[in-house]
Amino acid sequence: MIETITALEALRERLRSWRRAGLTVGFVPTMGNLHAGHYSLVALARRHADRVVSSVFVNPTQFGPSEDFTRYPRTPDTDTSGLEAAGCDVLWLPTVESMYPFGVELAANVHVPGVSAVLEGECRPGHFDGVCTVVTRLFNQVQPDVAAFGKKDYQQLTVIQQMVADLHFPIRILAGEIVREDDGLAMSSRNQYLGSDVRPRAGTIYQVLQQMRRAHLDGMPRLALEAQAAARLGESGFVVDYAALRRPDLGIAGDGEPGSRVALVAARLGATRLIDNLEF
Repeated sequence: MIETITALEALRERLRSWRRAGLTVGFVPTMGNLHAGHYSLVALARRHADRVVSSVFVNPTQFGPSEDFTRYPRTPDTDTSGLEAAGCDVLWLPTVESMYPFGVELAANVHVPGVSAVLEGECRPGHFDGVCTVVTRLFNQVQPDVAAFGKKDYQQLTVIQQMVADLHFPIRILAGEIVREDDGLAMSSRNQYLGSDVRPRAGTIYQVLQQMRRAHLDGMPRLALEAQAAARLGESGFVVDYAALRRPDLGIAGDGEPGSRVALVAARLGATRLIDNLEF
């Protein structure tokens, strides 16, 4: 049975008992409203650790002024049963007060320069500061040996990897593959906001990412490739924040430069903002 813990000292005592027994700890941080993608991260952590902790915490510091923190869906009962079925040992449910003891306005912040400033960083200023701040606090609370993050949030994963390396956290970051719906739409808690009038078009994002890959492999210049992708999304009713081709470190590669690439898209369909990516 999964154990639900809401007090930090109780969490630390459980972790101490595991470590006294020589057990390793895996960690999966989430904001709840979980789906198969999250549960795949629990399974991934389970393959690399003896025990798994997952947190559910809707973090107020990563929501922008125009983003409704209170609107984010909370589904504690289904999250708990799903985590248990996925093999999670402990569900950590911190409060805002325990996460930010001096209040959000006086909280120490963690900023990762460079990689956090582009793409999502341009569209959502301060977002990655909020992510890195809460993940740092969760790492301090759980002190895991490994932590699993999904590749669907490719830039978030990249930012976390840089932060862990820069701050010398003794934590190995595991990257979980994207879990998709039958039409290719990446699973996300936001997908439930897609109305029946727009949901059939949502899978176009994955089709566009595949088109971006083909165009790059055919030698199309980056700017033309990005413009073509944005145009196709616009024709399908999306309002595009970006359709970008980048190196794995999210730097811009010159046309003809060898090496791997990642195509990334962020776009709104109706009132719902979707992000996705494809590595190749």
